[in-house]
Amino acid sequence: MSGPNASPVGPALPTVGVVLLTQGTRPDDLARGIRSLLAQQDVLLDIVCVGNGWQPTGLPDQVKTLGLPENLGIPAGRNRGVSRVAGEFLFFLDDDASIPDPHFLRDAIGVLRADSTIGLLQPRVVDPAGIVSPRRWIPRIRKGEATHSSNVFSVWEGAVLLPRAAFDATGGWAEPFFYAHEGIELAWRVWDLGLRAWYAGELEANHPVIAPTRHADYYRLNARNRVWLARRNLPVLLVPVYAGSWLLIQVLRWARNPGALRAWLTGFREGWTTDPGERRPLRARTVWRMTLAGRPPIV
Repeated sequence: MSGPNASPVGPALPTVGVVLLTQGTRPDDLARGIRSLLAQQDVLLDIVCVGNGWQPTGLPDQVKTLGLPENLGIPAGRNRGVSRVAGEFLFFLDDDASIPDPHFLRDAIGVLRADSTIGLLQPRVVDPAGIVSPRRWIPRIRKGEATHSSNVFSVWEGAVLLPRAAFDATGGWAEPFFYAHEGIELAWRVWDLGLRAWYAGELEANHPVIAPTRHADYYRLNARNRVWLARRNLPVLLVPVYAGSWLLIQVLRWARNPGALRAWLTGFREGWTTDPGERRPLRARTVWRMTLAGRPPIV
């Protein structure tokens, strides 16, 4: 456990298992993220740095390390770290993200404890250099103000807090996805527990503005995982509705970028012809709750 500024009443402090994921390619960003964690006050942290295809070295003594021989993908890398940390809560942080406020975790846990129906929390995301944040970081169809808090049905995965019991009940991050949309599935499964995923606009995490298309397989995995998301999680009748709505959206979106559209359609076909892994369809009651809350799982 770590937390140099923790108060003497250690046992009464909230305990947080922190999984920090990295490939070791951004040492400066990683160091900033670790500093932001070690600066957290009024919490007890158990931190592991998971190296996806890299053995973490040169880290502070308060940070445990787990080196994976190969890059297993983002969801699997996070899942591997969970068993290495203890805590009532779990916090997932990517290596290019950080939390500027030393009371962030204390305050975020306060939100969860004040409302037991919240099973997952994502903070507002801000570029540390002051670059205008992209709208995609607000996980709502109707974006509104970034500082406005609300229910959400997907999350930006770079900084996410959950009660450990809720995370365990969801089955964890969707390992077959490798990259893209694992935050949607996790949010849906939180809703299926009878809880809510929550966007906390008053809390802040930092992350540089970087185009997601920097990933070579962005378009293909984006499309494949959309189909897998439906096949793994939706009632049978909603699977073609959800996948079809995203097919229409992307055809319209990328009509003037034929290269991107071809890659997306390749992934879309792959989503139907390959194994998405375990199927755990949402209950009808969950679909109804999500619909009442403003986001039926059809788009």
